[in-house]
Amino acid sequence: MKRKVIIVGGVAGGATAAAKLRRISEEVEIILIERGEYISFANCGLPYYIGETIKERGKLLVQTVKGMSERFNMDIRNLSEVIAIDSENKKVTIKNLQTDEIYNETFDKLLLSPGAKPIIPPIPGLEENETLFTLRNIPDTDKIKSYVDNQNPKNAVVIGGGFIGIEMAENLVERGIEVTIIEMANQIMAPIDFEMASILHSHLIDKGVKLILENGVQSFADNGRKINLSDGTEIETDMTILSIGVKPENELAKSAGLTLGDRGGIIVNEYLQTSNKDIYAVGDAVEVVDYISSMKAMIPLAGPANRQGRIAANNMMGKKEKYQGTLGTSIAKVFDLTVASTGNNEKTLRRLGIPYEVVHIHPSSHAGYYPGAAPISLKLIFDQETGRIFGAQAVGADGADKRIDVIATAIKGGLTVEDLTHLELSYAPPYSSAKDPVNMAGYVATNVIEGELEQVQWHEVDEIIADGGLLIDVREPEERENGFIAGSMNITLNELREKLDTLPKDQTIYVSCQVGLRGYLASRILKNNGYNVKNVDGGWKTYSSVFGRN
Repeated sequence: MKRKVIIVGGVAGGATAAAKLRRISEEVEIILIERGEYISFANCGLPYYIGETIKERGKLLVQTVKGMSERFNMDIRNLSEVIAIDSENKKVTIKNLQTDEIYNETFDKLLLSPGAKPIIPPIPGLEENETLFTLRNIPDTDKIKSYVDNQNPKNAVVIGGGFIGIEMAENLVERGIEVTIIEMANQIMAPIDFEMASILHSHLIDKGVKLILENGVQSFADNGRKINLSDGTEIETDMTILSIGVKPENELAKSAGLTLGDRGGIIVNEYLQTSNKDIYAVGDAVEVVDYISSMKAMIPLAGPANRQGRIAANNMMGKKEKYQGTLGTSIAKVFDLTVASTGNNEKTLRRLGIPYEVVHIHPSSHAGYYPGAAPISLKLIFDQETGRIFGAQAVGADGADKRIDVIATAIKGGLTVEDLTHLELSYAPPYSSAKDPVNMAGYVATNVIEGELEQVQWHEVDEIIADGGLLIDVREPEERENGFIAGSMNITLNELREKLDTLPKDQTIYVSCQVGLRGYLASRILKNNGYNVKNVDGGWKTYSSVFGRN
């Protein structure tokens, strides 16, 4: 029996599913309905076209209607919108947006891939704002680029410090525009934790971006030329990018009576079926299972949407393939730095009440003696009892991507932090060190699990000193000239053994160095001589990323 599948929405999920369906069968009838003009475009590349890193607009178009129709023998109807689903009678109502014609199509299986839309809060003055932009698709991109090209704005405000907001800020700066980022939280880039985001905060400021944190937009005035913030600050701007997040396009699913989650996402089972067994859903519109915590989550990323599209196509054609959940592995360019993460962060684990331990290391991207080595700040989060890896975050000019990819693979493979020490990773001086940063993170975490290393975190240090704690900085005196933790005393690692008899054995001694390694060596010397000792995880480098230089 010939099967008829209707797909609502293109781009990552829908277009991938359509192509997979055709590869499975030459018989299946495929109808792809897309509200916009373009069915498959590189939405992650849109900011870089505005910034003119990507020169040609055509490079953003992954597939054209004509090209995909011919190659995959499918009926693609762009500039058409599914306005209703009759799930009982298995038919959809479609409106041709060019002619206003309304008609019905029956289906055997239906796939919803409507994506997500920008959140637009009811801010006073927003309706009158003539220079307010959001970025979701090609028409949005054209509007922003045309405005920048023709109006030559001198300054811009980006509201929201997520992926799109930060990428837009960078690309507007590349166009010679003065940029201010306004973020209501205390940090940008929500997938990473505060101390890691602090590295990015400093870098953005160094690049001339004005960063306003823990402040929100109260209202717009003067047709958007003025922005009034919650604390009374007034900012003048030539244009505003609204990028505070996205919400699932769920109106169609809601009207069809499909079950939605608390966040508005379409609920699907492990086979990506909705509450109606003949209707599947994929991409940014669906609630997924967090791979680490097994909790429901909204994680709008292109990679998972592609994977879901393939799996849904298989299952619509009779397979029983399970979607394993979303790990949330992500990466972004922030001027000269790369920020990448995978799994759960501390904020998420705290909220869920899951006990965890953390290590920070600051190795070089490759052998230090080979030119061009750049530091990586790498954070590993794990279960101290079992060694299970909960997540990792990295910030650096080079090499952050492959370290996070290795750890993401390790998580999917069920490896522990000790297993990281046994990974045999490629090494030559231009690319890595004989002990790769991933191995090093595994060594430090394993030392914590085995009790060889006891540590305190950057956010605990000030309170420890205020309560009379003894903190020894084991760096060289000249290193302290560039900054040190207030209240610490300086005994270098090499002279520590000579001064053991001056140190108390009736209290815990805390040690710190530049990145944590010499602190660990100092802690071993002290512990082997009968002292109670704890190392400041990540040393001065992690601490100073938040608290700066004194």
